[in-house]
Amino acid sequence: MTSVRESARPRTPADDENAEAGARLRSVRPAAVGLSSSRLTPSGRAVLGTGVVACAVGWGLGYAEALALGVAALAAVAFALVWTHPTPSVRARREIVPIRVARDETAQGVVVLHNTGTRTLRGMRAEDRVAGVPVFPVDLPPVPPGAEVRARYRLPTDQRGSVEVGPMLLVRGDPLGLARRVRECGSAETLLVRPRTVPLPVLPAGRTHHLEGPTSDTAEDGTLTFHSLREYVLGDDMRRVHWRSSARTGRLMVRRMIDVSLPTTTVVLDTGQDAYRDGAFETAVDVAASVAEAAARSHFPVRLLTGGGLLPLGDGHDPGADHVLDRLSLVSAESRHTLSDALDVLERLREGDTLVVVTGGELPLPGERLGRMRGRFDRMLVVRVGVSAAATTALGVPQLTVDLLDDLVPAWRREAMR
Repeated sequence: MTSVRESARPRTPADDENAEAGARLRSVRPAAVGLSSSRLTPSGRAVLGTGVVACAVGWGLGYAEALALGVAALAAVAFALVWTHPTPSVRARREIVPIRVARDETAQGVVVLHNTGTRTLRGMRAEDRVAGVPVFPVDLPPVPPGAEVRARYRLPTDQRGSVEVGPMLLVRGDPLGLARRVRECGSAETLLVRPRTVPLPVLPAGRTHHLEGPTSDTAEDGTLTFHSLREYVLGDDMRRVHWRSSARTGRLMVRRMIDVSLPTTTVVLDTGQDAYRDGAFETAVDVAASVAEAAARSHFPVRLLTGGGLLPLGDGHDPGADHVLDRLSLVSAESRHTLSDALDVLERLREGDTLVVVTGGELPLPGERLGRMRGRFDRMLVVRVGVSAAATTALGVPQLTVDLLDDLVPAWRREAMR
């Protein structure tokens, strides 16, 4: 595999999100595991066997040519073992840049090699296990004493989900390819491939809810209301300490407050595999991620749910776009959970402001149930991916039909202006 080589340079944090994520990279620690003994490669074993047979034939039958061939083969194997015997003084690690990436965007593995010895290292190669591929070879350039070199290789990002990278093997072989010495560096890392998203405006919604009755500008916390309890962390307002719970648990507990004046966006993703034709489910996940990300980046509350239940988005009421995208990176289509299951979960939740249902186009929609949902939300929208003519259903709620993620942008903006 072709790798991009670059000289050592200090890394500085950038302002964009990818560089921020890169600053939190989990690099592979230099392995404490010692180098294994030199091992013959398949070619080395073949040459060794040829040498032994040739020597036996030449010695036993008196063929000088066969004896010379055998001796040369054995000498080559001995040379390879001697070449790979010394333990190189080297520190190696592998980084993933960035650690999170959208589907089809570029992510790279960066092998960093530092020569701590007094001789130039040659013939080094890194072998990584990536996404089930047993060997992902990366050729490394010669490393002068005290120098550091880097080699980059591209990681596969064509499929959403977790991509396991590693453990990395550091290999030193002889010029003839007959022997090699292997060292395992660190443990496996995980590259998270997120859904693709497109920028969308937040659908305006005008209704707000309060759990403890009306509020006013003169209230102590304005439109904030109690949401749940959590353990105290440094910097919390002591006026929000819940003393009864603190006395009962033996730990200082504080009230977690939410701003009920902010519109809550609820995104329902149909994960039933029968609702989608080939490839449509990934588009549906991209659509749901785009809608949820738009609300989260505006710091509006977001709820995500599938037929399997409500997806946890962290401890806070405002989960942030990163939590939303991370959670949607791991959802999958399945036969046991359908849109009806997701609506069952939704009926058990309190009403909200905006409801967006994302589903496929291969099955008819439960129009009556969706119609009942409209009364519980100020605004409701159904987005269907890959609609077939047989599955077209007339509903009493707005519908958007898309085949590709890019089709969502103009249709969504027209709906937002209504």
